[in-house]
Amino acid sequence: MTLAARALDFGFRGHRVGSGVELELPAGEIVCLLGPNGSGKTTLMRTMLGLIAPLAGDVTLDGRSLAAWPGRERAARLAYVPQAAQSYFDFSVLEMVQMGRTAHRGVFGAPGERDRAVAMASLERLRIAALADRPIHRVSGGECQLALIARALATEAGHLVMDEPTANLDFGNQALILDEVARLRSAGTAVLFSTHHPDHALRIADRVVMLRGGKVLASGHAIETINPENLSALYGRPIDVTEIISPDGVRRRTCVAREVPQIH
Repeated sequence: MTLAARALDFGFRGHRVGSGVELELPAGEIVCLLGPNGSGKTTLMRTMLGLIAPLAGDVTLDGRSLAAWPGRERAARLAYVPQAAQSYFDFSVLEMVQMGRTAHRGVFGAPGERDRAVAMASLERLRIAALADRPIHRVSGGECQLALIARALATEAGHLVMDEPTANLDFGNQALILDEVARLRSAGTAVLFSTHHPDHALRIADRVVMLRGGKVLASGHAIETINPENLSALYGRPIDVTEIISPDGVRRRTCVAREVPQIH
């Protein structure tokens, strides 16, 4: 099953954010969206999920226009991890994660034993099961982000769309999330995620799409597309890509912003 954008123009009535985007997300593949602030990454992802209607072109799921899928079926196949936001409701962390099971039981259905088991397994997977009974508004921003990811995992959806999933997380939890995303790929899940860290794309992404001003600046295999020329054009400053060797002998590529000389 593949989620795809075809000649996609996206944005809002009276305000076109991006245009001409071609993007495919097949099963068992990780695609990373890279781009500066305001490049349209979040709006593109929300359009790919069917939360915003395309201005032109189409978004398809398994070759069928996303608009033609019944809402509940679409929700069971596509999961979304938004950037963490403050909750104004007194849900516990477990209750919020169980909301990821809504497409399987219906909006008004009460959570069953399997729903609770899947939700708890998602919390344990992200090492926050101890927070299950805590009100969501009483956890840190990083813990809330982990809970949102657990909610998406609880959907058991085949496609996972993640808007800056490592935002608000410390270095250790960033590594935890990247490892979990890589494991999802091994299980056949497709993942589209955005990040401000090209190193994260180099670590786990199969392909990368660079978005600037709502248009695709470059796309292709991550190892080939993440190069100094593309990164410098994307972010508007000189960026080098270099190779390091870790203590265990593994070669890794990393991105370093070059210092811009000051004019006196």
